[in-house]
Amino acid sequence: MKLIKKIPVYNEREREGLRVAGRFNARLMDYLRPHVKEGVTTLELDKLAYEYTVGHGHVPACLGYLNYPRTICTSVNEVVCHGIPNNVPLKKGDIVNVDITSIVNGWYGDLSETFCIGEISQEAKHLVQTTFDALWVGIRSIEPFGMVRDIGRAISKFAHANGLSVVQEYQGHGIGRAFHQEPGIPHFEQDKGGRVRIEPGMCFTIEPMLNVGSWKTELDSSDGWTVRTIDRKLSAQFEHTILMTSKGPEIMTLTENGPREGAKLFA
Repeated sequence: MKLIKKIPVYNEREREGLRVAGRFNARLMDYLRPHVKEGVTTLELDKLAYEYTVGHGHVPACLGYLNYPRTICTSVNEVVCHGIPNNVPLKKGDIVNVDITSIVNGWYGDLSETFCIGEISQEAKHLVQTTFDALWVGIRSIEPFGMVRDIGRAISKFAHANGLSVVQEYQGHGIGRAFHQEPGIPHFEQDKGGRVRIEPGMCFTIEPMLNVGSWKTELDSSDGWTVRTIDRKLSAQFEHTILMTSKGPEIMTLTENGPREGAKLFA
């Protein structure tokens, strides 16, 4: 996905637009939350997301974006990202990432969570918990005028210490009045592009994708969107939209009912 190269720095009026978009996206996730369960199809979740978004006078950002055919992305088990909702029911033991992006008064909010369907394997539990924790490790690694590369360094160190790999072909991104813009946010340590300083007023997503096996992925040529792990082992992802302020990172997409920082998902 081509990024807009100039990095916007938002003023207080613009930041409020971002906050409103983030809050709506969080409410949408909470609306979907009780429906993500065994026997439900991801296409049914997509319909619920569309109706809720349009019913509130907002725009589903993914629908039609570069010809993407649905409102949300639903990535099940070995699907890393961009999974297209379909008529296959979720079953016990699945993990599914639900990725939602909404446009509210011209501003974008972007959020994803990985949900567990019934009792899942110990391997899946470890993956999901570590990926959730890695998101917060990434968020807490940054401060005003810190470097983008600090995010990837912190996440990859944490993931590798827990025996997991970090997807390198896909990353977080700047966001605002456009869906994807600079700065790009890699979740692995690298210097290229990582020397960008994060100024107060910049807004971007952090969305680590961690795998049980290889970090490498494969794009489904039949639909041009679905990305799977190359070895078909499990993958998980969590995402928040972040605004850097003079006091530190502000999380724009916190939900009321979802897990918060430090949560033990399988206690």
